[in-house]
Amino acid sequence: MDWWHELPADEPFGLANLPYAVADFPDGARVVARIADHALDLARCAEHAGMESGAVWDRPSLNAFLAEGPASWAAARTWLQDTLRDQTYADCVAPHLHPLDGLDLLLPLEVADYVDFYASEHHATNVGELFRPGQPALTPNWKHLPIGYHGRSGTVVVSGTDVVRPCGQRKGPNDPEPVFGPSVRLDIECELGFVVGGSSAIGEPIALDRAWEHIFGVVLLNDWSARDIQAWEYAPLGPFLGKSFATSISAWVVPMAALSAAHVPLPAQDPAPLPYLRGDAATGLDISCAVTWNDTLVSTPPFAQMYWSPAQMLAHLSVNGASTRPGDLFGSGTISGPAKETRGSFLELSWNGAEPVTLGDGSTRSFLQDGDTITLTATAPGPGGSVIGFGACTGTIRPALTSSP
Repeated sequence: MDWWHELPADEPFGLANLPYAVADFPDGARVVARIADHALDLARCAEHAGMESGAVWDRPSLNAFLAEGPASWAAARTWLQDTLRDQTYADCVAPHLHPLDGLDLLLPLEVADYVDFYASEHHATNVGELFRPGQPALTPNWKHLPIGYHGRSGTVVVSGTDVVRPCGQRKGPNDPEPVFGPSVRLDIECELGFVVGGSSAIGEPIALDRAWEHIFGVVLLNDWSARDIQAWEYAPLGPFLGKSFATSISAWVVPMAALSAAHVPLPAQDPAPLPYLRGDAATGLDISCAVTWNDTLVSTPPFAQMYWSPAQMLAHLSVNGASTRPGDLFGSGTISGPAKETRGSFLELSWNGAEPVTLGDGSTRSFLQDGDTITLTATAPGPGGSVIGFGACTGTIRPALTSSP
């Protein structure tokens, strides 16, 4: 039986979703699409069907497909959904379906540039209260522009990759001098990452009303953060070594087309942003995230609470004429809601160590210990009452490789 025709409406990886990944087959890495607990080898399926344009999937990354632009993405999705729904094409599908249990999933794209934003008002307020007590929680520019920093694309890693505890300089408030060694305040940040496709030339900003045309899809993203290294280095230029050692993303890229039913209004933006950041395209996304620390669910951050829209982030990223390339990635910044159980970082969840988190085994944590495993998951509403799932983003902390420079 062609089982993919009988998937229940609440299957998070049904035909309304069809996220993309890159699988390592014995004869080479290629792009696949997820259907329930199987992956469809897109290049071989397209070849079987006589579709020459499917060669764009016979690559070890999504970048060639990303370069095709929104018209090609839409045409490919229509072909894929039609092929899967029409039983006459079963002989093109069945031979090229592979159980996920037997596949090694790779980093889905060659990350061209990586930028991370700071778009949650709740997160920014919490961090401001913790790091700048007695001062305004939000900096004067925060509600006028999406604040971000340029990260390190070479240390973006796929889900399942171990994270080595970073070393660096740190200086506590009562320490006379900085010291060097492994971070002792290693943290996570639950985020979404937005994969950019197409391109824009230097000097040509992407207008807000065209921003979604350049956003191919979404991954879960964990911006691992060494808070002690970050706190010492970040003034006056912002995050550097406290962030650049690793950023994990999920192997599956959920296409924006699968999230058409998830667009929601943003929270009220007051004061109104400048004209280049205003418009109907400035929408949020109703994506519900979950953070599991070892085997304990500790937080459920709601992306719908984010102050800045992904479209605003991309418009601002390029407003100075900065170019974009296929495979650019930008993070949303930590997703945090108003309640304690919706905070997306352990800095906030433990209130900088003052309120340790109790895990299911009875142990307590404020920050990450060696051997801890963090898993991010998420769901969103899909068309017709369906559910859209995101592949897990997981990482395990390994001991520092050295304690001296």
